[in-house]
Amino acid sequence: MQNLLVTGGAGFIGSNFVHYALENTNLSVTVLDKLTYAGNLESLRGLPEDRFTFVQGDICDAELVDRLVGETDVVVHYAAESHNDNSLHDPRPFLDTNIIGTYTLIEAARKHGTRFHHISTDEVYGDLELDDPERFTEQTPYNPSSPYSSTKAGSDLLVRAWVRSFGLQATLSNCSNNYGPYQHVEKFIPRQITNVIDGVRPKLYGAGENVRDWIHANDHSSAVLRIIEKGEIGQTYLIGADGEKNNKEVIELILKHMGQPADAYDQVIDRPGHDLRYAIDSTRLRTELGWEPKFSNFDQGIEDTIRWYRDNEAWWRPQKAQTEAKYKVQGQ
Repeated sequence: MQNLLVTGGAGFIGSNFVHYALENTNLSVTVLDKLTYAGNLESLRGLPEDRFTFVQGDICDAELVDRLVGETDVVVHYAAESHNDNSLHDPRPFLDTNIIGTYTLIEAARKHGTRFHHISTDEVYGDLELDDPERFTEQTPYNPSSPYSSTKAGSDLLVRAWVRSFGLQATLSNCSNNYGPYQHVEKFIPRQITNVIDGVRPKLYGAGENVRDWIHANDHSSAVLRIIEKGEIGQTYLIGADGEKNNKEVIELILKHMGQPADAYDQVIDRPGHDLRYAIDSTRLRTELGWEPKFSNFDQGIEDTIRWYRDNEAWWRPQKAQTEAKYKVQGQ
């Protein structure tokens, strides 16, 4: 393995993976990204020119995808429409990118015999009750609840079917909620951080009891590399760092680290179909592949993330006004 093709590599999780791979291996990386609103070339600034190439394009472009896949050893497929709220307002882009785009990529990988790794989400499993001691495992049945999660579930099933029907050399991973550098300010944690920086009270959906299982993007990246190197073809691995926190706890932690009273936030109407709780059991990844997260302390991870947004205002400032104007129209 010498060359990686990373789809969606200018997005949040993808760009963190590109940085991690180039800093921790000798691999060369080509990024294919459409540069929609969620893709940002500034997230890839300063990477080594002799090992990094950027291509702007659509994963639904079969001719472009075929050429790039034919030139690489491993495809790492991050590209996705991924914002739940957006999927409720306009589901069509989620079908185009998450279903048709994935189909285009796995057809090219099948043709060229290229190793393929598919990045997915724990949201394909639906949600758990707040008082349920169980966590998602690789055997949990799919039960998606939004256009976003249903299209990601569909893309997972396509990859699995291509493994079984055509011998696609693929692995899959479903990860819990990521946080860290380079995340668009429409997302929960960076939105609250940047609101406080701007002197605006953070917004909390409903009572804030919804639980997410948080993982730092660097830990997600190290897990994906481990699966590519050691994972069993055709298998799925769940990636999590035992970071369960409800949204109220997260906002209060952000406010504490930013020198604000713990109750200095506003509650807004909950969003439709808001999943109650996600929780990942990553036992298989840890026992079979020997992976462990580095950011096991969520408090420290949040502090580091706040510092990054404070130090990189030039990166997120161009996104902020448009994002808040959209949320204002939605009453959020």
